[in-house]
Amino acid sequence: MRIVFMGTPDFSVPTLSEIVGRGHEVVGVYTRAPAPSGRRGLELVPSPVHTVAERFGIPVFTPKSLKGEEAAAQFRELGAEVAVVVAYGLILPTSILDIPALGCLNLHASLLPRWRGAAPIQRAIMAGDKETGIAVMKMEAGLDTGPVGLLERVTIGSDMTAGELHDRLSYIGADLMGRALSALERGGLDFTPQPDEGIVYASKIEKAEARIDWNRPAAEVHNTIRGLSPFPGAWFPFGADEARVKVLRSTLADGTGAPGTALDDQLTIACGTGAVRLTELQKAGKQPMSAATFLNGNDVPEGTRLA
Repeated sequence: MRIVFMGTPDFSVPTLSEIVGRGHEVVGVYTRAPAPSGRRGLELVPSPVHTVAERFGIPVFTPKSLKGEEAAAQFRELGAEVAVVVAYGLILPTSILDIPALGCLNLHASLLPRWRGAAPIQRAIMAGDKETGIAVMKMEAGLDTGPVGLLERVTIGSDMTAGELHDRLSYIGADLMGRALSALERGGLDFTPQPDEGIVYASKIEKAEARIDWNRPAAEVHNTIRGLSPFPGAWFPFGADEARVKVLRSTLADGTGAPGTALDDQLTIACGTGAVRLTELQKAGKQPMSAATFLNGNDVPEGTRLA
């Protein structure tokens, strides 16, 4: 089939590669414009999808908006039968959604209708969900409200981080979208409306959420740490200069005490109820390190209070 692909980050790349590998004709790739990078922000760096599309020799489009007749005309000229959207980053207006004869398919990382919205992977872990999934949905004007064509469930391990779940869903989703397109080409992809019950929105992660609140129960602290790992990273201020230290991994531990207090010399920290042991940390400008490595250069004896 003739396909327009729309995506931006690393999460989108396996799906683009899968579509090309299955022999479909990708007539154009839409992605976010190159963004400033480097210390001075002088270098414009293309998105991961942009880089891969150029490697495949596919025309790349980076509009700031898809609104207006000019954007619709450009999209229409590509003559795509279907559009595939994976973490693109721009809203598709009705004028775009209505162009492909077979519609626009979106790969969404949740068990819809649970966790519609911007941060489904992080929110599922932060909420302590034991299971999530990846869905192929036919897009409509509402936010992630369209009917679902294919859905695959994925177990969330008790210590799994958002980064690990992100990578797993990315590859499972690529295969799922490949199968969905094959079914669509045969006329055998059936869509089921989402139920009206169980709707939960995965709002964008706010900066204030990343600071660890030791007053919360240990399970919630642990889920926040792994749900925000590796980015943006849950953190606490440390030392006289209160420098931020990110916590990338933790485990639930036994112990009670004043919230934020070290219960031993191995970074077991008391929470509102229970405790967590910090197992991987990262200081600003440094590489991630184990708790043992962190403690080699930082004294955190029993009784130390973390802010």
